[in-house]
Amino acid sequence: MTRTARPPAVLVLEDGRTMHGDAYGAIGTTLGEAVFSTGMSGYQETLTDPSYQGQVVVMTAPHIGNTGMNHEDPESRRIWVAGYVVRDPSRITSNWRATSGLEDDLVSAGVVGISGVDTRALTRHLRDRGAMRVGIFSGPAAERTPDELLAEVQRAPQMAGANLTAEVTTQEAYVVPAIGEHRFTVVAVDLGIKAMTPHRMAERGMQVHVVPADWSVEQILTLSPDGVFFSNGPGDPATADHAVAVMGELLSRRVPVFGICFGNQVLGRALGLGTYKLRYGHRGINQPVMDLATRKVEVTAHNHGFAVDAPLGVEFDTPHGRAVVSHVCLNDDVVEGLRCLDVPAFSVQYHPEAAAGPHDAGYLFDRFADLMTDARNGGTA
Repeated sequence: MTRTARPPAVLVLEDGRTMHGDAYGAIGTTLGEAVFSTGMSGYQETLTDPSYQGQVVVMTAPHIGNTGMNHEDPESRRIWVAGYVVRDPSRITSNWRATSGLEDDLVSAGVVGISGVDTRALTRHLRDRGAMRVGIFSGPAAERTPDELLAEVQRAPQMAGANLTAEVTTQEAYVVPAIGEHRFTVVAVDLGIKAMTPHRMAERGMQVHVVPADWSVEQILTLSPDGVFFSNGPGDPATADHAVAVMGELLSRRVPVFGICFGNQVLGRALGLGTYKLRYGHRGINQPVMDLATRKVEVTAHNHGFAVDAPLGVEFDTPHGRAVVSHVCLNDDVVEGLRCLDVPAFSVQYHPEAAAGPHDAGYLFDRFADLMTDARNGGTA
């Protein structure tokens, strides 16, 4: 599709702000939550991250698509974003690993997008007003009146209260074998897992059984795991009652647990903490986080619109013993990690597998291995 042949498209936010541009990707209508990502690269990993289910991603960097798409970098079996917004899509694909163009894959996946809009202005608007519902309308759908388009956006469901785990979890359990020596057996509860996560564990000698989100504690324990991992995922953690109950039972049985992103929020709820929706969330790369134990600052990759409500700088009591906030975002003091002091469990809010993004947080998989080793030797946490 050449640029001159693109049908018109309209982007409408729930507060009434409207932007006109050109269709990009599939033609039609899409609705979701408007969020922005500031990364200049790594768009393939973003598109295939299940955590973006139900979200329309605004790429702040103006030029997107020049490296195309390939068969090696997808983080899951499909593209998950509800819609895609770019300013200046690349007219050519130029990378030796590319097997297709970005827009070709968006069309194949039925993802409706828009190009030719000022994505930096849109990002500033979302930073000022907060993440909100949005619609993209292209082709005949864009010909309706502004009032009709706005009304459709305002009828769309909000992300708060959304239970999306069942839409993204695997339907069948599968195994990612350990690379080299088999040191540990890990069960990974798939709340929207990215492919790089079990790979990072496999690199450390962990055989990873990725299981559906609705598995019970009894099903998990039949695999005799040395530890259980709770993955990232989309939606409101306030809806994750089953995962929270499973987490709580594992903590009671002193099974080593590691959670990331949505898994961090699940651990927080299992510890009796609340969660809340961030104004516009943390997404993309280059997010500074401090490990409060070492005072080391990590540059990390994020994708979360909700956070755990926990006290900073002090130990606090939970139904499973004492715990502390282990990591904090230096931009806004949002809780970015939890550590239990009396049971073997910890979590972080960001993405230590770093696909795509910086690799400063890779040590957390080593910390999980140490936790399982300590549990084998009779340690507590």
